[in-house]
Amino acid sequence: MGILFGTDGIRGLANKYPINCEIALQTGRAIGFFTKENGYSSVIIGKDTRISGDMLESALAAGVASTGIDVLLAGIIPTPGVAYLCSIAKNAGAGIVISASHNPYQDNGIKIFKYGGEKLSDKQEHKIEDYILNQKNVPQGNVGKITVISDSLKQYADFLLTKFPFGKLNTRLKLIIDCSNGAASKISHIVFNDKLFDTQFIFDSPDGKNINQACGSQHTKKLQKRVCREKADLGLAFDGDADRLIAVDENGNVITGDRILAICAKFAKQKGDLHQNTVVSTIMSNIGLDEMLDNHGIQHIKSNVGDRKVLEQMKKSGAVIGGEDSGHIIFLDSHTTGDGLL
Repeated sequence: MGILFGTDGIRGLANKYPINCEIALQTGRAIGFFTKENGYSSVIIGKDTRISGDMLESALAAGVASTGIDVLLAGIIPTPGVAYLCSIAKNAGAGIVISASHNPYQDNGIKIFKYGGEKLSDKQEHKIEDYILNQKNVPQGNVGKITVISDSLKQYADFLLTKFPFGKLNTRLKLIIDCSNGAASKISHIVFNDKLFDTQFIFDSPDGKNINQACGSQHTKKLQKRVCREKADLGLAFDGDADRLIAVDENGNVITGDRILAICAKFAKQKGDLHQNTVVSTIMSNIGLDEMLDNHGIQHIKSNVGDRKVLEQMKKSGAVIGGEDSGHIIFLDSHTTGDGLL
């Protein structure tokens, strides 16, 4: 962990150091140089619904373009959506997400993916931070173009729907979806569509300041009440950038990340899809997860806190399921990062 980077990118109060226009510009330049050094020619930028997102997007895009690298703006899209777009774009050397996850609207952050849609290694993070702080490279010569990806949500939604194993359910599940007034607000309507589900959406009207406000994965009481009142089969609550999920069962009980891991691991083992018979969680996971996995003969590896650390252990062990109690769940045979919608 360096001066700027925490467990998941750079984060702080918007319009104050380090989440101000000056650092965003320098960060854009650093990522532009990083992209160029690795032989790529474009960077994808996405954001959640915070009011400060447009300001930071402009500064980051200007910084990237000043290095001669093209910028592709994905607009409001979940964090894993940017990772997905990076994984399919031939020339994308990095993806930037402007989000402070589950934090209130006053905060914002800068998350970075490298080529292929994966989180940066510690070494790469340190290199980018050094560029930002020391400004060793000075832009000169060509200037990159800044364009909009008009169908970014459709591309990501199509990917998600290919992972849904049924053409149509015999009986449509009744769902209540809490979009946290964040990045899931629009795409949830595409993914949890009325052809597949009987869905009611709540907190899907972002205004720039209501993201995560008494809603979403951190605040599930209203979702729990709605599930019980509507006699729904399931409630799903995302955080502001939709990379984490907390579920609510038909009785209004909260199902946290560790329990979701346990359910998915057991199901995957029954299907013969639990590669290496291993699950990765963090050192903060519930002891009940230990006992459950042990009872089912599943190996349990614990990493340091942060989905990046979980991913590192998953790659080392060959595990395809891992995550955190906070609701970051990684299905490595389907995606490169944690994805609440997936």
